[in-house]
Amino acid sequence: MVRLASGVALAAAVVAAVLLLPVTALRVVACAVAALAGREYFEIAGVHLRAVVLVVALCWVAAGPELPPAYVLLSMALLWVAVDVLFGGDSVHEAAAGLFASVYIGLPLGLLVAVHDAHGWPATLLLVATIVVSDSSQYYTGRLLGRRPLAPAISPNKTVEGALGGLVLGTAFMTLAGGRALPSAGPAALAGLGAFVVIMGICGDLFESRLKRDAAVKDSSSLIPGHGGVLDRVDALLFAVVPFYLFVRNIP
Repeated sequence: MVRLASGVALAAAVVAAVLLLPVTALRVVACAVAALAGREYFEIAGVHLRAVVLVVALCWVAAGPELPPAYVLLSMALLWVAVDVLFGGDSVHEAAAGLFASVYIGLPLGLLVAVHDAHGWPATLLLVATIVVSDSSQYYTGRLLGRRPLAPAISPNKTVEGALGGLVLGTAFMTLAGGRALPSAGPAALAGLGAFVVIMGICGDLFESRLKRDAAVKDSSSLIPGHGGVLDRVDALLFAVVPFYLFVRNIP
């Protein structure tokens, strides 16, 4: 009951924010989510929490109307590593972990706001809803039909049948709902996008499961009753945002 109640409240908060908040406010919300998810990641990885600053900075930059050129982002990364290693006392490994977290967490959450800025709330909710449909389909298909484990060393409860169910229904949802959210994209393109987004979402889910398994923890935190932490809720979305962003930025 607690899981259901907190899940409904969380979904309502996400929908309300996407529908009602202006882009600048959404950038602030995305940065707050990035800070929470980044903190959880660093606690799992055993890295100094000051790297959250880099995660939030990249989230804010990526959420802007135009993503800065690659050389600007590279310069930011090199400056962070230099300061962190030479003056912060971290090892190269720790500095690299902080840098990776900014790309893993900060960049996708920022790009999600950029999608909203360019194509409005329908495109944003299309992506989020596709991930929700895929995740739910994986769970229920796996429970009903699951026989073969998908990645037993990482997530023993996930099955090949569940993943296929999520792939089929998630792709179908993207294809059907995408016609309204992205009217300039054809059904074939939406189907291909949906399949790729779902596959990336599954990879994101498994990636975070591997992080937790390596750290011997069940959830990234206990912040959300019945659901674990922020990172547990956005793990699939983090991997799915980038291909979706690259697709929508090239359509009118």
